[in-house]
Amino acid sequence: MTTPVQSWGRVGSWPHHLAPLPHGGGKVLPALEGRTGLAFGMGRSYGDVCLNPEGLLWLTRGMDRLIHWDEAAGRLTCEAGVLLRDIQRLMVPRGWMLPVTPGTQLVTVGGAIANDVHGKNHHRFGSFGDQLISLELLRTNGTRLRCSRDEHRELFLATLGGLGLTGVVLEATLHLRRVEGPWVDAEDLPFKGLDAFFELADASEAGWEHTVAWIDCLSGADVRGIFSRGNMSPEPADAGARGQRRRSMPVTPPVSLVNRLSLKAFNTAYYALGSRRAGRRRVHFEPFFYPLDSIEHWNRMYGPAGFYQYQCVLPRAAGRQGVAELLAEIGRSGQGSFLAVLKTFGDRPPCGLLSFPRPGVTLALDFPAQGAATHALFERLDRVVMAAGGTLYPAKDGRMPRAMFEQGYPAWQSFQALRDPGIDSAFARRMMGH
Repeated sequence: MTTPVQSWGRVGSWPHHLAPLPHGGGKVLPALEGRTGLAFGMGRSYGDVCLNPEGLLWLTRGMDRLIHWDEAAGRLTCEAGVLLRDIQRLMVPRGWMLPVTPGTQLVTVGGAIANDVHGKNHHRFGSFGDQLISLELLRTNGTRLRCSRDEHRELFLATLGGLGLTGVVLEATLHLRRVEGPWVDAEDLPFKGLDAFFELADASEAGWEHTVAWIDCLSGADVRGIFSRGNMSPEPADAGARGQRRRSMPVTPPVSLVNRLSLKAFNTAYYALGSRRAGRRRVHFEPFFYPLDSIEHWNRMYGPAGFYQYQCVLPRAAGRQGVAELLAEIGRSGQGSFLAVLKTFGDRPPCGLLSFPRPGVTLALDFPAQGAATHALFERLDRVVMAAGGTLYPAKDGRMPRAMFEQGYPAWQSFQALRDPGIDSAFARRMMGH
């Protein structure tokens, strides 16, 4: 069964049993006879890695304490239910920041570890796992283990990017980085053609920490887009520093607002506006890093049928041709996305056994769920990705073929030996069995 994202309040629509975890996780995990469990934070994964139908979900948001801050070393120890947003808003005014965060800060530390999330600066800081010093893991047999690259190393590397399947992370110790203030010195550059994108990406790596591009996925072979790059500014905070203004999509429309007509009009207008605004600017880090966090319930725009996200990574050698083929398939299908993101990863191997970030180029798009037509498109995209030696991101997946998973994550069998037998998920059952 494959289910598109409809809303992040959907846990209640599945036959889960919910059990909150207290501060520190307790000595044992709440259990139901004969059923598996799974840690659940904010539920922001777009696929089924955070779902456990017919099983138990252990709710971790109550584990939200900051435990220890070592300013000399820049090390923060916290419980796994702490939001990245809360760390950022507490520490940035004090001159510190998480080095790596994804496109939303409304995720827990435990979720960031489980999915080994990445940001716009992989070439500079790697993924979230590169900032992880150690973690405390609770197994369903009651064993609590302190894991790091020096202690219980195999279990540490399996937990990092391990989709919550090795145990419940109770605490984590993270590296933070120094910053002068909340500002980003950014620059937007319109471009046309994939060659222009890769030239900008390569030229920006040395001098720019954050690099990413929005592309018009329907613009054909001569793809157009806006390339954004940024560095943390040396300017300190001032009294006027402020984060995002929050808006909300108030209702779910009866049909998707993302369709052929609206998509073409939006992409044309967005490219034109981005071209007029091209140049340098200074912006608060929140709208630069997390633009969608300013719109609550933005997923409602896709209507009651919901949406799928398709995020792949291709090796750099095959990236130029592979991305061109993917965009050609998408253009022919007439399906597409407002939110089409293209960026490169640095030359760093994956942190964990099942980590997604790796050297290459990654393309991410949202597609309204349109039944058989959407799945037929995904099958064509899968063939391109597999032929190029790429794979999909489990955190964004609800329908990846098992053969594709096994090809893209060759360490999955070694990972199987380190799984906690009392933990399972819908994704794990699809890809690896119970």
